[in-house]
Amino acid sequence: MRRKYNPYTLPPWLRNFRSICQQLIVPFSIFQGIRTLFFPTTFDVLLLCIFVVTALAFYFDWI
Repeated sequence: MRRKYNPYTLPPWLRNFRSICQQLIVPFSIFQGIRTLFFPTTFDVLLLCIFVVTALAFYFDWI
């Protein structure tokens, strides 16, 4: 059976990295969204989707 996820059991360096990613994902998503509006390539759209899914995962505590 799977245990409930507890972020405090992670090593301190991983919690720090997760916190930094959580703070930077929204500005990266905004920048990528503006870039995608002006230069819409396949890579830009895929990267924007990855950023948005990651931001939602942090917001809803999926990761």
